[in-house]
Amino acid sequence: MKNILVTGGLGFIGSHTCVELMNSGFNPVILDNLSNSEIWIKDRIEKIANQTVSFYNGDCRDEQLLDTIFSNESIHGIIHFAASKAVGESVLEPLKYYNNNLGGLTSILEASKKHNCLNLVFSSSCTVYGTPDSLPVDESAKIKTAESPYGTTKIVCERIIQDLSIADSTFKSILLRYFNPIGAHETSLIGELPLGVPSNLVPFITQTAAGHRNSLTVFGDDYNTKDGSCVRDFIHVTDLAKAHIKALEFLLNKNEGICETVNIGTGNGNTVLELINAFEKVSGKKLNYSIGDRRSGDVEAVYADASKSKELLGWEAVISLEQALLDAWNWQQSLEVN
Repeated sequence: MKNILVTGGLGFIGSHTCVELMNSGFNPVILDNLSNSEIWIKDRIEKIANQTVSFYNGDCRDEQLLDTIFSNESIHGIIHFAASKAVGESVLEPLKYYNNNLGGLTSILEASKKHNCLNLVFSSSCTVYGTPDSLPVDESAKIKTAESPYGTTKIVCERIIQDLSIADSTFKSILLRYFNPIGAHETSLIGELPLGVPSNLVPFITQTAAGHRNSLTVFGDDYNTKDGSCVRDFIHVTDLAKAHIKALEFLLNKNEGICETVNIGTGNGNTVLELINAFEKVSGKKLNYSIGDRRSGDVEAVYADASKSKELLGWEAVISLEQALLDAWNWQQSLEVN
């Protein structure tokens, strides 16, 4: 059984990926500093998979800790999630984002080379495309100047990995540019757990439906879209997690160095208002929402051309938007009773 280091493995996407790793016969080794997650998520992961998980509480910039992990665990591959990810916060605290996101990646890459672990799946983002010149956006699209320090870190991290691949022809990596992850595990044992005010739309919706927030603001209804609200590509987190397994398996089966960027999305664009209407339908809850001004940095519309993921990795999204919203609502309701 191959050991896979999962940095940020107790986070939203990381926790679901750990479950799918175990479902696929891998053994995740989690490194997480609990800055945006909770330790009890580890117990939930183990309960779903019926398997114990190795866990290290610490920062991926800690060189000594990384040496310990690589020495103790015989790591075959790395899935690197650990990063600060709130766009608004990154504007207010850019140094935190550059230090954590760039420093974390370079530390992981240095440790991987030192310990001859040459398989990396990197958590990137469609934010690298900015406002695309055409839709759907594919991997050949021009990388735009980012609207936030968070977005800049994703662009620079991709460049760091690409530069390493040029310098070291044995290094193997896949940069997964994902679109908008939503939903929760079908068991309702793990899901998106924002600390404080959510920076993502769906937790805001579910918390409003549950009565924790008085209302929801839709930022702008005057965009050039079918109903005036922004268009996004919403993908179920379980589908997204499975894409990481496909990417990892692809790398492990490769005998020579490679560096590929791959979109991970559904290929469908839905507006914010469509998302709200779909949630009301599956939950039976009427949402109290209002239309606000446009928000600085918001892209009008972005959704994936997801054909490369199918061709290269044999992966495509299969879970519907409605099911994703129902899973998110079931997860929110589970939090109410725990």
